[in-house]
Amino acid sequence: MQYILIAILTALIAFLLVRRFYKPKYLTVLTQEDFIKGYRKAQLIDVREPREYDGGHILGARNIPMSQIRQRINEFRTDQPIYLYCQSGARSRQAAGIIRKKRGVTEIYQLKHGFRRWTGKIKKK
Repeated sequence: MQYILIAILTALIAFLLVRRFYKPKYLTVLTQEDFIKGYRKAQLIDVREPREYDGGHILGARNIPMSQIRQRINEFRTDQPIYLYCQSGARSRQAAGIIRKKRGVTEIYQLKHGFRRWTGKIKKK
C-alpha cells in the first residue's frame, strides 16, 4: 500500500512539473526586447486582475482579466497578433490556450517572465 501511494505521489509531481514547464507550439515566448519590437502592431492584453492592472501596466495595454477571458472572447480580433502578459507567465499561457481554442488565433506571443521583470514604460491609474 505504501509503495502505491509513493508511486501515485511521484506521478503527480512529475505531471505537475511537465505541465508547469510545457510550452504549447502555438505560443511564442518573447524576451522584453522582442516583445517591445512587436506589441505596438498587435493587440496588447494584460490578463491580470483589475487591481493588479491599476497598480501599473505596460503603456497601451488593454485589461482583459483571465477570470473574464471566456466571457469576453469576442473582443479578441483574429486578424492581428495577440501579445499577452500577466505577473509571471502562468495566466497568460492559460489565456493563450483559451484564445487559440475559441478564436483560432495562430499568432499569440507571451512576455517571458511576465510583468514582474518588465523594465519598460508603465502607466499607473
